[in-house]
Amino acid sequence: MEQRIITVSEVNQVVKLLLENEPLLRNLSVRGELSNYKIHSTGNHFFTLKDAGGALQCVMFKGAAGKIRFRPENGMKVVATGRISAFPRDGVYQLYCDALIPEGTGDLALAFEQLKARLHAEGLFDPAHKKPLPRYPQRIALVTSGTGAAVRDMIRILRRRYPLAKVIVLPVRVQGAGAAAEIAGAIRYADHWHIGDVIITGRGGGSMEDLWAFNEERVARAIYACQTPVISAVGHEPDVTISDFVADVRASTPSNAAEIAVPDQVELRRLLRDRQARMEGSETARLETLRQRLTELAGKRVMRDQMAYVQDQRMELVHLQKRLGDLASALLARKRQRFAALAASLDAMSPLKVLGRGYAMARSADGTILKSWKDVAPGDAVQVTLGEGGFTATVVEPIKEVDA
Repeated sequence: MEQRIITVSEVNQVVKLLLENEPLLRNLSVRGELSNYKIHSTGNHFFTLKDAGGALQCVMFKGAAGKIRFRPENGMKVVATGRISAFPRDGVYQLYCDALIPEGTGDLALAFEQLKARLHAEGLFDPAHKKPLPRYPQRIALVTSGTGAAVRDMIRILRRRYPLAKVIVLPVRVQGAGAAAEIAGAIRYADHWHIGDVIITGRGGGSMEDLWAFNEERVARAIYACQTPVISAVGHEPDVTISDFVADVRASTPSNAAEIAVPDQVELRRLLRDRQARMEGSETARLETLRQRLTELAGKRVMRDQMAYVQDQRMELVHLQKRLGDLASALLARKRQRFAALAASLDAMSPLKVLGRGYAMARSADGTILKSWKDVAPGDAVQVTLGEGGFTATVVEPIKEVDA
């Protein structure tokens, strides 16, 4: 019997049909480790699943890959779900993957932890970046579902606690496709146009999938870039989202966010009453002190006799004048005594006194006092001053020594 000869393409087509017609290979989940993970420019993902005994080529087309919540990385343990088929052109079989989840944990949980770690490293959770809430906000912007119970609870609490504030609701979808984009856009809009002094964004409780819009990176970055303080109020107390970490304040529930955002008018009224009582008490005490002071002043002599003060000051002035006069007289007497003593001393030292006792004073022609015989020469004219008058003489001969 003659053996049939077929082409390579026909062989590959047969193999493909065999693989696709095998029920076990139509919808199966394969556990393995990611390797050689690559994302093509078309958006298709190509990778290898491997374990200790073998490797399996895998492909995930753009549509399915867009549903992946986490970031696949080489070495990660995953479970891939899809069908086995062959690619006739290359003659190889591969897993056409429809879903990819991390092994041991959900894909949402892993995506949450990955984004949380990355944003934390970038500083989006830094406490230094968080802004304080206004104490008495005039406008409050609510970025949430316009029909949910959460928005009704927040409006009710805000009106009850602080009716002075105006509440502006920016309705958005809070779950499903496109919800994150609407939330981020509403936050940016409210901040850019200063819709509120504080922004509350969130929703009521639900599963992790329901709350996922508040775990999206675009929402986190919109909150971080916001100049207006933001309160994140997502789900219930145990629920934690990426928005909670980035927001300036995290509220356990939407109702709690409304309580945090505004003061309580009951507490404010009590505080105002306390302040009023303290001010009234302070003013009463001050008026009583002034009244006592007025009574004391009314009893003073100056208030009974207006000229008494002038008379007292006049007497004081007279007393001061007398004291000044006495002090001036005493000072003048001391100065006179001092002057007399100095005059007597000066008179005693006067050369005229010496001349009065029979001595004379000789000067040269230019008025220089002569003290030695060496100061004159024969023929020099000298002026001699006596106790009374004097005369002019001519030196005949200088005398070196004079008999005592």
